[in-house]
Amino acid sequence: MVNSADFVKRLEKILEYYSISATAFAEKMDFNRSTISHLLSGRNKPSLEFVLKLLQKFPEVEMNWLLLGKGSFPAISSENKNISVTPKQKLVSTQEKPKDLFSEENINIQKDNSQINKSPKEIERIVIFYRDGSFNVYQN
Repeated sequence: MVNSADFVKRLEKILEYYSISATAFAEKMDFNRSTISHLLSGRNKPSLEFVLKLLQKFPEVEMNWLLLGKGSFPAISSENKNISVTPKQKLVSTQEKPKDLFSEENINIQKDNSQINKSPKEIERIVIFYRDGSFNVYQN
């Protein structure tokens, strides 16, 4: 059975994850704003139509997570458990450690590759993404 208070928290987490307002969410879902408002306030429980449409419009949401709180959000597909790219962030699984670009081993590999490839590569731009959704662009 769906616990309304927990469902509301998970629905709020979806809105926060996609950085959208309840109004924008209602438009994307093609539901009345009042329907979303009643769900967020805990007044109403979600209908089957609402749940199915949410799962269709937001494929990163798992049904078990949404309804029961079991599983993960955003969903990591079984085909690609190492890296999953989402609109707001990039997840790296615990199975694979992020590469240290400044390690001695990586620097030596880059030196070896630069000797093979005679044309030096120039950096065009660097983009840094922050957890709050903002970013900085550094351009040459």
